[in-house]
Amino acid sequence: MSKSASVWVFGYGSLVWNPGFAYASAQVARLRGFRRSFCMRSIHHRGTEAAPGLVLALDAAEATCEGLAFEIPARIAPETLEYLRARELISAAYLETLQPLALADGRQVAAVTYVIDRDHVQYCGGLPLEEQARIIARAHGGRGPNAEYLFNTAAHLAELGLQDPELDWLAGRVRVLLSGPDPV
Repeated sequence: MSKSASVWVFGYGSLVWNPGFAYASAQVARLRGFRRSFCMRSIHHRGTEAAPGLVLALDAAEATCEGLAFEIPARIAPETLEYLRARELISAAYLETLQPLALADGRQVAAVTYVIDRDHVQYCGGLPLEEQARIIARAHGGRGPNAEYLFNTAAHLAELGLQDPELDWLAGRVRVLLSGPDPV
């Protein structure tokens, strides 16, 4: 990494609506070979060890994930990466990788991208959507309710014009579960 080059970071979940770091620019980007999925048990931020929640991760698949690419100026890249590592690698369930992104403006960049480690104990790919909805509806962690994480992510993706039918279905189902006569 050149001392004068910007660093790019790919956000596909909470980084979209709560990056927590300064950036020079952000734009919609596409990542091939991964899908956004609630495939990671959250034992810190949106759940506990006793009652894990679910958070989004990138799971390898023959798919494409759209999110936001953040351009980090070189002068603040070291502290930004330090912040991201403390936030994203809290339990080592994510792997920090460099992935090729297609930016909305046509450029191709390599971006720091956090993907799930399928060998990690928190990996839970393949859970049925109904089970995901029930977990998300009842889980709560250090950063608040799991449902809030889902609702914020779905809303911000929609604001960006990014379609994610699975997230939209989950958001609708979790709202139903939370509003029922006997919330989960």
